[in-house]
Amino acid sequence: MEIKKSPKADLEGKKQISLLMGYVIALAVIFVAFEWGSQDIKVAESASIGEIIEEEEIDITRAEETPPPVIEPPKAPVIEILNEVEDDVEVEEAEILSSEDDQAEAQVQVFTPPVVEEEEEDPNQIFVIVEKMPSFPGGNSKMNKFLSNNIKYPVIATENGIQGRVVCQFVVNKDGQIVDVVVLRGVDSSLDKEAVRVIKKMPRWTPGEQGGKPVRTKFTLPVLFRIRN
Repeated sequence: MEIKKSPKADLEGKKQISLLMGYVIALAVIFVAFEWGSQDIKVAESASIGEIIEEEEIDITRAEETPPPVIEPPKAPVIEILNEVEDDVEVEEAEILSSEDDQAEAQVQVFTPPVVEEEEEDPNQIFVIVEKMPSFPGGNSKMNKFLSNNIKYPVIATENGIQGRVVCQFVVNKDGQIVDVVVLRGVDSSLDKEAVRVIKKMPRWTPGEQGGKPVRTKFTLPVLFRIRN
């Protein structure tokens, strides 16, 4: 006799469905668990990053270093020493002069001017500019006449047509004698020699004077040579 089962009483079909439903619920629980854990991690990471940013924005202030206090060395104590003088010791009396006494002594003193030593003049000193310059006896007109009468025009200079002004310099001694004749600016050797010869032939001059005394003086004299037609 066969046992007939109704489709409602079949438990095998319901068993498979329950197993599938269990798998679905388990997967859902696992998925929810993973999602919940990742959110906590993100929130923790964002919180830590914010704290780091806030820590970086905070200014760090350092306390200024104060220099160590200067300790001055202790000052040595000043000890006052009092010398006691016995009453028996005699003290010398100092004379105190009044202003009237000083004036009286000052009036008694006689002022003596300092002695000024006069420097000895060098007898051989030669002056260039003096108070009174030396001069030819009779003046410049006499000197020009003397030169024209005594100059002999060199033949070589005449033949070659050489003429010009020879500037000579000499020293007039205290006695009027002419010495140390030199040519400062010459024209030709023949004319230069003739100018020196004529100047040395001059008579004694009136010497130059400085401070009312005759002195040695330098004198410059130009001698003109001109060829006449």
